[in-house]
Amino acid sequence: MSWIDTISPKNAEHALATLYARVRAPDGHVDNILQAHSLRPHTLEGHMALYKAVLHHFRNTLSKAYLETIGVYVSLLNGCDYCVRHHAAGLERLLNDEARFDEIMSALRAGEPVRAFDRRARAGLDYVRKLALAPSDIGQSDIEILRDAGFEDGEILEINQVTSYFCYANRTVLGLGVSIDGETLGLSPNASDNPDDWGHR
Repeated sequence: MSWIDTISPKNAEHALATLYARVRAPDGHVDNILQAHSLRPHTLEGHMALYKAVLHHFRNTLSKAYLETIGVYVSLLNGCDYCVRHHAAGLERLLNDEARFDEIMSALRAGEPVRAFDRRARAGLDYVRKLALAPSDIGQSDIEILRDAGFEDGEILEINQVTSYFCYANRTVLGLGVSIDGETLGLSPNASDNPDDWGHR
């Protein structure tokens, strides 16, 4: 499942067992990326707080489908097949439109968002690419481009945070050799979107 030792849900005790119970997917499985934190449960708690805040928080205003699209794109750019497969499955479920899903995935895999997105969405994805691959090249002008495309500053923050989260998640997976073995794809962990449940407000 990964290159380091992990504690399975059936062998978990105390705080880890409690956390696993909170993050199980609807089918009862604990994703391998989360089990990779098992030797330091506090990092699992931090990971889930960040994940829920940036991708699934009820106060986000960008659509969940667009945020998932960002996650898939970042993961493609970083070569993280684990996250691509998980979040592409989630995106497909959210879109509920096979033709649109295929169009999006084809454009993202080719690195050509222009083939599937309007000007506003493309501007966001151009920023995503630059932030994921060349963050030191980002300047204030990149933010102005997003504003000119129609994004409000809070939405720009959402794009920034989802991109940053997926860079973190990709590096967790790639750096620890987390595999897709035994996974059920596209099921979000069964944890509440209520901010009080994960310590963010």
